[in-house]
Amino acid sequence: MSAVTDYSGDCSGSPPPSRPPVRYGSLELESRFLLSPLAGFTNLPFRRLIRELGGVGLCTTDLVNSRGLLARNPKSLELIASCAEDRPLAVQIFGNDRRLVADAAYQLQQEHGVATVDINMGCPVAKVTNNGSGAAMMRDADETIRLVETVVRRVNVPVSVKMRLGWDSQHLTAPWFAREFEQVGVAAVAIHGRTREQGFRGTVNLDGIRQVVEAVDSIPVIGNGDIRSVPDAARMLEVTGCHGVSVGRGALANPWIFRQLGQWEQTGLFDPPGNFDDRLQLLLRQFQFLVDQKGPERAIVSFRRMAHWYLKSMRVRAGMRHRFQQVKTMEEFRQVIAEVQAEGPTSGPRSGILPTMQVPVPSGPVSRW
Repeated sequence: MSAVTDYSGDCSGSPPPSRPPVRYGSLELESRFLLSPLAGFTNLPFRRLIRELGGVGLCTTDLVNSRGLLARNPKSLELIASCAEDRPLAVQIFGNDRRLVADAAYQLQQEHGVATVDINMGCPVAKVTNNGSGAAMMRDADETIRLVETVVRRVNVPVSVKMRLGWDSQHLTAPWFAREFEQVGVAAVAIHGRTREQGFRGTVNLDGIRQVVEAVDSIPVIGNGDIRSVPDAARMLEVTGCHGVSVGRGALANPWIFRQLGQWEQTGLFDPPGNFDDRLQLLLRQFQFLVDQKGPERAIVSFRRMAHWYLKSMRVRAGMRHRFQQVKTMEEFRQVIAEVQAEGPTSGPRSGILPTMQVPVPSGPVSRW
């Protein structure tokens, strides 16, 4: 199968065929383009920024341990931190004990007012799968169906499930699971188009996602994987017939992608992503959201990972990016930002379109992640 980015798509003047809105049960999304849960990145400050730029229909938190939520672990509670502007919000939970996962979902409904709860059965990381959670749930069909059904019955909000195509290429069980989940009342399923065995190697299997779409009767299927641009999303929608598209690392590289997707769906055309100065303002905006949440000292440390991708996308020289990683005080932060602003990109005008950047995925054997 060709790489998704080879597709030119219907993105040059004609809007795509109209589609009915995506519904998670009684919840109607404003758009069919969703922010994926992404460990370490899809926190409240980033979600607030994405929502301000527009075009996103639903944002999902980083995955949260059900046991941590029930114990009111501070780190778990920080992962689900939200605000009035951060709506509608899905919280993604994981665990292998159906009673605990259902109790965590109920707590989210009763105490945090989430719009929907998402069950993670797609995470391939060993520390999650080793205890039977995440993608390992695809290896125990009966218990997984019981767990999902228990959660659905425990709460009144819509419940969705995110999974991979299967544990490995010999067990592409996602279509079967999707059909069973629909029968027990799940409101939607999201499919990453790779197996757990693959990790993030190769390209997404769009035919595999289409098989999941064809396996269900009435619930939406959200396609996920390798969505870095509007043409990528167009190809996903056209080839798989999925009802919506979830974007993760593509949004880190280009926070404007949801607005672009909305423009494309309305007109067939879309604006370019922001230039150097636009991205600098986004960096400062997101950092301020983080300061509001954590205070200056914690915000500076927490923001280093995200700032690296901002500065790299802005073509800031490597030495300056390294200096930013050493910043420890607000005074140092402001000084480095002033120098970044004064220097501009290493090549090209600061008002021009920046080259496309990709945020890399984990590599190597999945068992070592």
